[in-house]
Amino acid sequence: MEIKGSAVKSIPDYIKKFHPEKYTEWMESMPETSRHIFAGGVMPSNWYSLRDAAILPTEALGKIVFKDAQEGAWQCGRYSAETALNGIYKFFIKAASPHFIIERAGRIFTTYYQPSDMTVVEKGENYVVLHITRFEEPNALIEARIAGWIEKAMEIHGVEQVTVTIPKSLTKGYPITEIRVQWIPKK
Repeated sequence: MEIKGSAVKSIPDYIKKFHPEKYTEWMESMPETSRHIFAGGVMPSNWYSLRDAAILPTEALGKIVFKDAQEGAWQCGRYSAETALNGIYKFFIKAASPHFIIERAGRIFTTYYQPSDMTVVEKGENYVVLHITRFEEPNALIEARIAGWIEKAMEIHGVEQVTVTIPKSLTKGYPITEIRVQWIPKK
């Protein structure tokens, strides 16, 4: 399974911005296959091994910076949304409805992870339910990263008290990963 370089690039960028003193330790904690990807410079348009370019580096980030790999993945996902949704995209996010943003996130998902599928299966006035139905290498860290990305995208939009949960996961034997997004509309 592969991940787009633009998503990979956010991992070292996050560490350099928020924890530069931990960057060398982070690099040295990873296996050679992962270090090689980052030492050579990540090309945003290239595709990389999900395991070597995202799972192992995110796990290392979580352990070194947060002492919790899940928290590291979530925060890295939030940062990825912040950097991806700037400029004209930020204006677009603020102008769109929360439902449209989540539906678009489902489509964008497949441009960052291949092969994969994520669709909106249910929506109400203040919530949306997404299902990831195809993901060859299910991983809880990648799911947390995706949830963090969605959370930050909704915050950029301006909703209040956004909550993103993952009640079902491919990693726990379910046939899908379910991501529930709930919010209070902006006033």
